[in-house]
Amino acid sequence: MHSLAGVVRIGIVGCGYWGPNLIRNFHELPTTEVVALCDSRRERLKGFAKKLPSARLTTSYEDFLSHPRLDAVVIATPISTHYRITQKALLAGKHVLVEKPLARTAREGTALLRLASRLRRILMVGHTFEYHPAVLKVAELLRTGELGRLYYIDSVRVNLGLHQSDGLNVIWDLAPHDISIILHWVGEIPRRVSAWGRGFVQNKTEDVAFIRLEFPGGILAHVHVSWLAPRKIRRITVVGNKKMVIYDDLENLEKIKVAERGARLNSSSRELRVDYRVGDIVSPHVEVKEPLAVECSHFADCILHKRNPRTDGENGIRVVRVLEAAEKSMRKGSIAVAP
Repeated sequence: MHSLAGVVRIGIVGCGYWGPNLIRNFHELPTTEVVALCDSRRERLKGFAKKLPSARLTTSYEDFLSHPRLDAVVIATPISTHYRITQKALLAGKHVLVEKPLARTAREGTALLRLASRLRRILMVGHTFEYHPAVLKVAELLRTGELGRLYYIDSVRVNLGLHQSDGLNVIWDLAPHDISIILHWVGEIPRRVSAWGRGFVQNKTEDVAFIRLEFPGGILAHVHVSWLAPRKIRRITVVGNKKMVIYDDLENLEKIKVAERGARLNSSSRELRVDYRVGDIVSPHVEVKEPLAVECSHFADCILHKRNPRTDGENGIRVVRVLEAAEKSMRKGSIAVAP
């Protein structure tokens, strides 16, 4: 199936929490047309009847996939359904953008990647923050060596709610964002992953967790995620031997602050001494763009020009491998697990 006149015809499955954001962005893009929506709850579809009068609105996934003008499927459903829904879309000959994480297991993700490759269809994962101008700016600072040698990354993503109804813990809900960002910045997968957490509201579903990632070369990363915090925090600290960065996604104007601060061991005197450097803090310019809009445009561009997505199936599998290792570690007394 080929798009006509440079326009990709999109169908979106799942019109609940995140679905409306995807619908809005694809509806506004000049390179895409939303031709079908699917959700198991009919009341969710009713609100889009006026905005998308020509789109097929259906509660049947089979009816949705049979749309004769459908080029690509965007999936924003619970994680446990990703494998089945994505598999059916690929088998129907559609390109697929599936929300994070790609699947519940790396085995499922690998099967989807192989299927997409065999059918020559694009499989992309919605790791939205890898399209965020602030995240890309930090990646540039690391790549150009402005921060020096990377020491460690500390990430906090906490808020009050939302406890998931599908039984999956906070690691699967919130940590994919931070793990995808960290893997993008470091450029490799960790050697070992350890995690610990607890379910305070629901005994068998962890609502707070701490994840430790150990990378080759001694780089460390720590991820704190929680549904049980007094206020919303979205902050990542990146520390190098030359400079440090604070990325706060809740800041409206200065999302990134670069601090010329650090410490080094001074061995020139008879006694070893740590010298501290306290310099300026600057906020570099970050382009104002909605990351989801960039992601959606990238998906359409990859289809139209037959390019491999930045957050492709391989990218999605790497994140799932780390998530699996973290959950396995948590279940086995926080032992270190190789992803």
